[in-house]
Amino acid sequence: MLDSSAGRAGARPPLVTRPLLLRFVSIVGASTSFYLLLSVVPLYAEASSGGRGGAAGLATGALMLATVGGELVTPRLVARLGYRLVLGAGLVLLGAPAFAFPVSGGTAWIVTICAVRGLGFAFTVVAGGALTAALVPAERRGEGLALVGIVSGVPSLVALPLGVWLAARVGYGPVFAAGAVAALAAVVSVPGLPDREAAPGRGMGVAAGFRTGALLRPTLVFATTALAAGILVTFLPLAVPSASAGVVATALFAQTTTATVARWVAGRHGDRHGPSVLLLPGLAAAAGGTLLTALTHSPVAVVLGTALFGVGFGVVQNVTLTLMYARVPASGYGTVSALWNFAFDAGMGAGALGFGLLAARSGYPAAFALTAAVMLTAVLPAWRDRRTEEPPEPRTAPRSEDGDEGEAGPGNGAHRTAV
Repeated sequence: MLDSSAGRAGARPPLVTRPLLLRFVSIVGASTSFYLLLSVVPLYAEASSGGRGGAAGLATGALMLATVGGELVTPRLVARLGYRLVLGAGLVLLGAPAFAFPVSGGTAWIVTICAVRGLGFAFTVVAGGALTAALVPAERRGEGLALVGIVSGVPSLVALPLGVWLAARVGYGPVFAAGAVAALAAVVSVPGLPDREAAPGRGMGVAAGFRTGALLRPTLVFATTALAAGILVTFLPLAVPSASAGVVATALFAQTTTATVARWVAGRHGDRHGPSVLLLPGLAAAAGGTLLTALTHSPVAVVLGTALFGVGFGVVQNVTLTLMYARVPASGYGTVSALWNFAFDAGMGAGALGFGLLAARSGYPAAFALTAAVMLTAVLPAWRDRRTEEPPEPRTAPRSEDGDEGEAGPGNGAHRTAV
């Protein structure tokens, strides 16, 4: 194990370099484009379909499931084509299709566009995340990823509620155009970034990670909370009475704000006392917040519920990722990153699809309450992880068997660092 004081003994390399500043441009562009439309597209789909057929859930489900599929193939594309080409293609696929939303309000058309954008987002997550890890000095990785988390978190913190607010005032078309431009404008920064360098060695594969209980348990816990996150961003604008549009924007802002703060606090606490002690409280807060949100006709309950969920979600995000990193050598960091992102996107996609079908039969309040009950099924794996031994050792630049570096830490962005 490396001596944690070794990095302090010598001169510390500069953290913010020109390539990292250029990388910040693509982070901001991708994050803004993704989160600006995340709640707006389901609203547009539901309005265009006349409220029939679960169009909102299909839109978010297609976006997230395409992201999941793309994440599984992108590491191999990066290995063959390099960071720049895959990252640039991802920004184009994320941005350009958004111009096409107003062409038709058909559900099939909207779902197709969402799937293409999901593939583009997967490219930006995997290629961009690997590149970011390579640009941050190993001696300052924790600090660097905290900074990257802020850079990616601020756009999502603002863009998620802003999209809903703008759509209610200026219409869907301008919001779609803004989401497209945000990603496409960031393409100009890509040629200035370094490309992939060959590296020796192979690490644990994703399939092996799924077979490892110490990694699978936190993956399942995080996927359960991500399920509720996908539900809230998709259905909260539909579940809250239309006269309370401002409540939705406030609630989404409260969720992203509390999640960002909670992630940072959980990371600092975990460094000092170990992360596992926070896993059960985080899960309980996320489930409790979801249950409180079931009171959809009470603006106070909705805002407090989403804020409490944000606290729990932020804690679970940080704790699960920290635990997973503590349980693998550096060669397994890429696998941890893949498992964690898979849990995030698969959970969000499955939540959006399943909740839409459930709410159509039971109504939104009952569906939120049942979601909270489903989340509590993760208590068992969370309980087994409550005594995990120690914080992760200092990080080095890791690579998975497909050549993808891991990226994580207490400074994750509003929803993830690898944007």
